[in-house]
Amino acid sequence: MKILITGNMGYIGPCVVERLRSSQPDATLIGLDTGFFANCLTNACILPECRVDAQYFGDVRRLGEGFLDGVDAVVHLAAISNDPMGNTFEEVTLDINYRTSVALAKRAKEAGVKNFVYASSCSMYGCADDSPRKEDSPLHPLTAYARSKVYTEKELERIADSSFLVTSLRFSTACGMSERLRLDLVLNDFVAGAIASGKITILSDGTPWRPLIAIRDMARAIDWALQRESGNGGPFLAVNVGSDSWNYQVRELAEAVAQVIPGVEISINKDAPPDRRSYRVSFGLFRDLAPGHQPQADLLSTIEELKVGLEAMHFSDANFRSSQFMRLMVLKRLRSEGLLTEALEWTSAGRSQYAHARG
Repeated sequence: MKILITGNMGYIGPCVVERLRSSQPDATLIGLDTGFFANCLTNACILPECRVDAQYFGDVRRLGEGFLDGVDAVVHLAAISNDPMGNTFEEVTLDINYRTSVALAKRAKEAGVKNFVYASSCSMYGCADDSPRKEDSPLHPLTAYARSKVYTEKELERIADSSFLVTSLRFSTACGMSERLRLDLVLNDFVAGAIASGKITILSDGTPWRPLIAIRDMARAIDWALQRESGNGGPFLAVNVGSDSWNYQVRELAEAVAQVIPGVEISINKDAPPDRRSYRVSFGLFRDLAPGHQPQADLLSTIEELKVGLEAMHFSDANFRSSQFMRLMVLKRLRSEGLLTEALEWTSAGRSQYAHARG
């Protein structure tokens, strides 16, 4: 089997590649990435891309003819991957996350690809009451990022058929240690603050609900989706991915971090305007369809993993929210240095520097 993994040089990609290399040792793994975050390595023993059989540096918006020839399955991770980036680059987010994702799926189907795995998001539920959201619950996307996921799913459902299976994995909020760690995720942020300054700063009033999932469990779900057959969910499947026990209020996450890292001071902004992004999620369908690929991590062990990883990096930057650990800061820096265009494409200067770095 030949598997193309787009966006493999981000936060989740290295873990996905590691999982597939282990679970499907005979598969040919191909990576495709623009390389925006290629230098954001964290405690990596080897360059993660050494685990793929071939690594291509390119924009998923500009795939060459024949690129998908011979590919059996696509794992589509490439995206503008959170709300701050989506709010700053709203039109680009819709272009990459929505229009390009649909175009990629159509080209994949034409090329004979049999299986398309799409990294979607539970953020599409947006603002909800305390009842857990199921796959058929109303969608209330509140941000450009969430809207892009909703739009893409609707189009993918139209494309899917018995010869082209589409699995849209509505992931919970990611967390955990990675060889390209991000700290612009709620649990990762809290652990970083605890390690760097002994403080956790909650920017909201702490009451919003979030479902979480460790990135290794995300990789486990992707592995399942690649093996899914049409009889298990149908030609198109949108499924919430996570665990019922991992629905937490934000303040509960901070308290869990303080349990693992004693002496931490928790600061809650009680005067913050209400954060409308609040939703609990039901994962019953995922349990039924993928009983052998259920999440294995627990919250406290994931916090401990982050703690150990950050300490091994000698992490001490109390101002990390302005650092390269925040993906939006990386894009802004590349823009300010004239390396990326407003549309987040490499400029000639950016391509020149990138080519030089690659040798």
